[in-house]
Amino acid sequence: MSTSIMAKKKLVIVGDGACGKTSLLITFSKDSFPTMYVPTVFENYVTEIEIDGKVIDLALWDTAGQEDYDRLRPLSYPDTDVLLICFSVDNPDSLQNVMEKWGPECSHFCPDVPIVLCGNKIDLRDDPMLVETLALINHTPVGFEVGQEVASKINAVAYVECSALTREGVHNVFETSVRACMKQKKQSWISRCMIA
Repeated sequence: MSTSIMAKKKLVIVGDGACGKTSLLITFSKDSFPTMYVPTVFENYVTEIEIDGKVIDLALWDTAGQEDYDRLRPLSYPDTDVLLICFSVDNPDSLQNVMEKWGPECSHFCPDVPIVLCGNKIDLRDDPMLVETLALINHTPVGFEVGQEVASKINAVAYVECSALTREGVHNVFETSVRACMKQKKQSWISRCMIA
């Protein structure tokens, strides 16, 4: 079966600083895990993903999670096909910010764009040192079910998890995201064509 580029899609990734957004994008698009942390201001990556025999040209827009960039980040939202909101399972506060900051921001700037919620760094969920450290402040790593609950609260179309370090679930994050925007486009086209 031959494949051809059928569509171009734009994915914008948001979430707290240091929650693993850039590592996820680099691991997916360049197939290598970055060894250094450099806070992102604004980066773009382009890659291809094959879904059901169709090659999708996927533009990945990385954004800065730090509060200093709250006024700059909205410039990346126009023409977005899917939003990927990330948090880190080793940082429960980053999930709280999904509900308090990222979900509302995405709904405000992109009200009709599908949202996928992604729990990053799942390789740390069972790390004994992390579990012990979080226990000192009466926290635990974020569980899958908790992520699903938050996804439902922010009206995300899906909840996924991954580890950029081990690559577990990385491809699924982007496959789920592309499928979400393809489904959204099909549904909006159908609704525009309905006769009342």
